[in-house]
Amino acid sequence: MVKQKMNAGQGPAEGGVTASGKCRRVFLGLKTADSSKVRLMRDDRRDRLAATLLGTALGDALGLPCEGLSPRTIARRFGPIDRFRLLGRTGYVSDDTEQSALVAQSLAQHPDDVVACVRAFRRALFGWFCRLPWGIGKATILSCLRIGAGISPSGVRSAGNGAAMRSAIVGVFFRDQPERRRRFARALAEVTHRDSRAIDGSLYVAEVASVCAVSDENAPTPALLREARIVIQDEQLGRAIDEALAMADAGRTTDQAAQACGTSGFVVATAAFATFCFARHGDDPLKAVSEVVAAGGDTDSIAAIAGAWAGARSGLHRLPAALLDRIHDRPFGPSHLRKLAACLDDRARRRPHPVPGYS
Repeated sequence: MVKQKMNAGQGPAEGGVTASGKCRRVFLGLKTADSSKVRLMRDDRRDRLAATLLGTALGDALGLPCEGLSPRTIARRFGPIDRFRLLGRTGYVSDDTEQSALVAQSLAQHPDDVVACVRAFRRALFGWFCRLPWGIGKATILSCLRIGAGISPSGVRSAGNGAAMRSAIVGVFFRDQPERRRRFARALAEVTHRDSRAIDGSLYVAEVASVCAVSDENAPTPALLREARIVIQDEQLGRAIDEALAMADAGRTTDQAAQACGTSGFVVATAAFATFCFARHGDDPLKAVSEVVAAGGDTDSIAAIAGAWAGARSGLHRLPAALLDRIHDRPFGPSHLRKLAACLDDRARRRPHPVPGYS
């Protein structure tokens, strides 16, 4: 099945976060008396990496059966979004999770060399494409064909959300290295998407995940989203994010936000609607994801982003373990994602670790 994404014509120092209220900025790369905070942040890295990948899988698998459907159809056919419904009660992931895993694999192979990391991702993406994966978007298909033909650059002028949906793991892996985080996120996005909105959307998704991964647990979620907003340079995307946050502050309903933001695969709509749902329900991962899915549209990709952010924010203990256990444990399933998280953590600590493959 080909996912109908919107195209451009449619439209080693550790750093910290800033937020308002109870949230405070923590610069862990500078001299600080709060050494326990440094240790805590390092010790929970593996948990947040795993939670980001598994949160992606959760949103992807819950959203997949509802992709392209209207809210009314979803409500009539499925009722509450509280379990998997594609084939019985087993959850299945699609390109959102699989591409996130390929990004994680490439980061683990080359955590210090952006050129080599991009080369590895391009090669892995083409190999994955040759398996005829489920739910792949048009821009990614075209980019993979260009990779196979040896055309450079491989990315196309698309403002779809295919690059943004896989970007959260970059943010958590480089959560303490802002310059490297943004450089890798941009370069990896450009493998498939070269529209400025798609690139900024990828930077934003990575930045939100990074901010969430180091935030104080009492920090208000909207403040974290506003902190991440600084990476957006595109005026259209920035305005959409600001409007989504304003709607969340005003207590608008999910239906109202879905109408205002849109729920398509256009990255501006995707980023804005994910922002609204996460701002309203970021403390409850399942609620944040289910609100996205119930609104219809590009349910799996938007929910994958919201799930990744929720995992980065809360860690594994807040994700619904019973649902995660029901995701089909094939390649790119929970076991593989946990192995990738462990590998990334060891690579961040400069420990040797064989990079797990999916085949």
